[in-house]
Amino acid sequence: MLRDADGTPLPQRFGPYTLFDLIGRGGMAEIFLGRTFTGLGGSRLVAVKRMLAHLSADEQFGRMLIDEAKLCAPLRHANIVQVFDLGRIDGRLHIDMEYVEGLDLHQLLRQCTRRRLPFPPEYAFFILEEASRGLAHAHRAADDAGRPLGIVHRDLSPTNVLVSFEGEVKLCDFGIARATTEALGHAAAVEEAETLRGKFSYMSPEQARGDEVDQRADVFGFGILVWELLAGRRLYKGGNEVETLRLAQAAAIPPLPRRGRPWEDEAQALIDRALAPRPADRFHDTDALHDALRDIVLGFDIRCSQLRFAEFLRENFAEEIVTLRCDRERALDLITPPRPGAGQGGDGPPDGVERRSPRAGPTML
Repeated sequence: MLRDADGTPLPQRFGPYTLFDLIGRGGMAEIFLGRTFTGLGGSRLVAVKRMLAHLSADEQFGRMLIDEAKLCAPLRHANIVQVFDLGRIDGRLHIDMEYVEGLDLHQLLRQCTRRRLPFPPEYAFFILEEASRGLAHAHRAADDAGRPLGIVHRDLSPTNVLVSFEGEVKLCDFGIARATTEALGHAAAVEEAETLRGKFSYMSPEQARGDEVDQRADVFGFGILVWELLAGRRLYKGGNEVETLRLAQAAAIPPLPRRGRPWEDEAQALIDRALAPRPADRFHDTDALHDALRDIVLGFDIRCSQLRFAEFLRENFAEEIVTLRCDRERALDLITPPRPGAGQGGDGPPDGVERRSPRAGPTML
């Protein structure tokens, strides 16, 4: 039986949501698949990121979740998971997000390895091109007054790249994303630099040293994704976190394995620039990185459409995953669904629920 971090079994009610599957769990929050009802009685699936109970009274962790929601709310792009709502239910903060039915990139590559299924390079280039579009949008994002937000994701690992069974590619989990010093303020940026967050295997050398970072750190992290997808293996292979951190700090990048593929020289040149140890030597922004990827795709006629990629995913992975999700969703029959319209629309939120727009300045916890 699935349970949350407190040991409570799923499915369970959480305000207007019925949570019935556990998508992931981290040090600060859990992500559930849930169902909620619209004001007219229709239902929709959502991903609910809920702060762990023992952290709910911690102002610092609460601020991190609030900052994540506020930072992501303006990001409206086909290649970024959409944030719909920020709220507090029974004292626990949560974020209501778009549900993407599919796999993350880590799961996809692991499944291919387990099944001895070759991962065609055209799909790798498709994923990289789509993901770079989403990252470029986040880097260009501005507030309502047109001031750049200066977003730095800082955790561009395979688990934060989602692929859906419709062939969509979406970036997610801006939980440790922050603005640059100019947008955030020097004191707050220095405070952030003192705490290493993110996965060591995908850090730029300056982030691994605990230095201040800007968007060129994301260019480096994305370059590691390029290297790994085209090489078919992990870049850093430290035996433990300390060794991996040292590898990231050194940024000693081996050349891309040669297998006689026609685009390898151009891909190596792209990797060399994206993974340059000095930020000044990297692509100056993610738009330039995307254009370099696009030049390889067009120059070598690497063809892949979203429809073809979706067909590959559905043929090889969808049946098992969708069947499991449907089985768990049917368990909701054990719980009486809320009366259509109750706690919705003009009736206001249910008891114990505080709902706020992520754009609004939330009250302190």
